[in-house]
Amino acid sequence: MQQGRSNRAARHIGERGQPDSDIAREQSALYRLTDRLYHATGLIEVYEAALDAICEILGCSRASILRFDSQGIMCFVASRSLSEQYKGAVEGHSPWAAGQRDVEPIFVEDIRHSGEPQHLVETILGEGIEALAFIPLVSARELIGKFMVYYPLPHHFTTGECELALTIARQLGFAIERDHSDAIARRLSALVESSDDAIIAMEPTGIITDWNSSASRLFGYKRDEMIGRSVMLLSPPDLQHEEPEILARVRAGDHVEHYETIRLRKDGSTLPVSLTVSPIADASGAIVGISKIARDTSERLRAQQQQQMLLREMDHRVKNLFAITSSIVNLSASAAETPAALASIVSDRLGALARAHALTMRASEGRSESAATSLHALLAAILAPYHDDANEHPRWAINGVDMSVPSTLITPLSLLLHEFATNAAKYGGLSTAEGSVKIACSNRDGKMVMQWREAGGPPPSKTPREGFGGRLIRLAASQLGRVDIAWESTGAVIELTIDREIPA
Repeated sequence: MQQGRSNRAARHIGERGQPDSDIAREQSALYRLTDRLYHATGLIEVYEAALDAICEILGCSRASILRFDSQGIMCFVASRSLSEQYKGAVEGHSPWAAGQRDVEPIFVEDIRHSGEPQHLVETILGEGIEALAFIPLVSARELIGKFMVYYPLPHHFTTGECELALTIARQLGFAIERDHSDAIARRLSALVESSDDAIIAMEPTGIITDWNSSASRLFGYKRDEMIGRSVMLLSPPDLQHEEPEILARVRAGDHVEHYETIRLRKDGSTLPVSLTVSPIADASGAIVGISKIARDTSERLRAQQQQQMLLREMDHRVKNLFAITSSIVNLSASAAETPAALASIVSDRLGALARAHALTMRASEGRSESAATSLHALLAAILAPYHDDANEHPRWAINGVDMSVPSTLITPLSLLLHEFATNAAKYGGLSTAEGSVKIACSNRDGKMVMQWREAGGPPPSKTPREGFGGRLIRLAASQLGRVDIAWESTGAVIELTIDREIPA
């Protein structure tokens, strides 16, 4: 239908006075509409309230509300006293396009004189409708739909009816817009509450106005403990300068992204976090608030530290293997008469070293070889690379009580013994042809005690600063029990006590 017809219809509207009782009735109906729209909890209630008001105020028994769908087709969303056959026949018919601006209502006083296609006129008449009106619904200044009023006979639309129809349309448009905004707000609220990151809203001064559940989990404060308080409460004493600087930058319109720092929890402990801080602006662009997202970086930092430790351990072990290989070659050279014999001796000892090194990997990889093994067998496998058949004096000796070592202890114990042997080969009793290591094992009240005693090596000197090897010994020993190292004139004496009971 042509929009211009509304102007022609308006020229035919007569100016007639209204009784005070009619004005009072219309005002009362508009008040009820406003109240029902305000208390509506969803669009169904909004549409029902609007249809009741349309029928009462405009004096009709039939009405409908239509909205554009995602494809821009005008579809019925609510109606009063219309047949499904009629709605199916006229659905999609609209004088306007979705999103159109500055549209005017269209009043058709007699459908027979509307100029519409004959099949459409016959469909409308077949429903018992002779007069109707198209009232646009607008949200955010754009067309989102319309409501329709229908009369069974030709109808003259007065100025008052036109104004009332537009008033109802404005109220209905506001209600639809509010429902849409509420739905967006609910979705955003759900996203904020379900986020694993702490999300905090503040006034530009840093006073907290909102606090999600992850912020409570991260910092230990409940929401009602932080609303109205300064964000400075979360800053450690030595970092109190950071927040004012960040707030000043954001008030100037800057975004602060991935700022790595430390913040305080309620219990006084510190927490490494990554901060993203952004301004919140109103429609005019004025900054009215600040949002902050804080992400716990503890796991990432721990992973980085673990990676660095593994790299350092790998570097340490590679250097140890080069040092041990050099020691094996030097010790084997004196007993070998030919290059071939030297190659054979060195190859055998490197093979024994590889087998000993493999023991440190079995339990952690879950191999079948990680079943319980004998303590003496474990020691012999680790010390095998340092055996010298040509030497009159044995390089190492194991005596005392033998016992079974559970699979759960093989990895830390192998690492520890391997480190003892490596240090002995580099600096102690296994670094010279005359040196030796004697190991005595005993069972004290069901706990294993192993004494490692070196002799014949260079004069011992306790390292004043703990290196990575010393740290590795300490960490491995912490999983087993206690290790004590003494530096006697003959060499290092190490006593390892495993706190857990060892089966005989």
